Amino acid sequence: MRVLMLSKACIVGIYQRKLEHIAQEGVTLRVLVPPSWRDERGVQALERVYTAGYDLIETPIWLNGNFHLHCYPHLGREIRQFKPDIVHIDEEPYNLATWQSLFFAQRVKAKTLFFSWQNILRRYPPPFSWGEEWVIRHSDYALMGTDSAGEVWRDKGYTGKMKTIPQFGTDTDLFKPLDAPTQDHPFTIGYIGRMVEEKGVLLLLQAVSRLQGEWHLRLVGGGDMLPQLYAEVERLNIAERVSFIGQMPSTQVIHEYHKLDVLVLPSLTRSNWKEQFGRVLVEAMACELPVIGSDSGAIPSVVGEGGVIVPEGDLDALYDALAHWQAHPQARAEVGKRGRVRVLSHFTHAQIARDTVAVYRQMIEGIRDTSSRSLKIGEGT
Repeated sequence: MRVLMLSKACIVGIYQRKLEHIAQEGVTLRVLVPPSWRDERGVQALERVYTAGYDLIETPIWLNGNFHLHCYPHLGREIRQFKPDIVHIDEEPYNLATWQSLFFAQRVKAKTLFFSWQNILRRYPPPFSWGEEWVIRHSDYALMGTDSAGEVWRDKGYTGKMKTIPQFGTDTDLFKPLDAPTQDHPFTIGYIGRMVEEKGVLLLLQAVSRLQGEWHLRLVGGGDMLPQLYAEVERLNIAERVSFIGQMPSTQVIHEYHKLDVLVLPSLTRSNWKEQFGRVLVEAMACELPVIGSDSGAIPSVVGEGGVIVPEGDLDALYDALAHWQAHPQARAEVGKRGRVRVLSHFTHAQIARDTVAVYRQMIEGIRDTSSRSLKIGEGT
């Protein structure tokens, strides 16, 4: 089976472990990625970290950073030369790169699937609505990051085969607890991700400022909200207790988790966005860190027994959860262990790869799906 995947997400080194696992399942895999991707955090360059058993091909990109209109000038040539059985379009149906991939896949009579995280029903104007409708009418399969995304696409008219499989798993050989964790540090809270309004980082600063005793907050990542966060730290008079770390290579983030006692993801639902998964949650849980998440989007069903869920935007509830973990280190350890068990059961790269290859085989062989292995994110597992 020959599969060509187009994925700008796979420029991130730690995500490439899934690709190695897909290849180990007997798939001849070629993955096309851009040299870099630009977003509000800055420019993420291609990291070549896990590349065994498949071809990771860097291909030029046009309109880098434009989520809807970026495209690949050499894509048609790549598809014609490789002659795939399946083109795996790791993009949303309303994007130009998806339309481009489907067009060239049809030219070589390859089957196609697309992936979506979109968990809010949104209507787009032409030409995006036209392209979206064309994709959902002509794709052979759809992969959804969450069940709520699947509901959105059913509402939009997709009637084809569909399965809920998170886009990536977690490398539990990389993300794991220290054999001998250090104890000589204050209660340390972490946030890892985009520094943007909808992630709730401003609320986190306000909550930690209420804590008593010794504590420290580490903020890892970049984004356009950084100046406002710096100002809030000064206003709250907590500058000596807050560290801004900035962006770092994906394979180095593990060292940040090892410095933490709890990870917080206080996401805030907005009219055009709610939390789609929260990958840092499963990375933290794999490291046996308890997590605190808001009830935005998929967070509760990802966290399960691996942490605490608080109402989004509720400053008092977030403070109470932090104060509880600060006062109860033994409870932190117990919940952390349960979180890692959850990750090992549902969120490993190997698991995601097996479920994805099972879909490929259904597409090629017409096998009825009898698998119960993939986690149905959003059903309160």
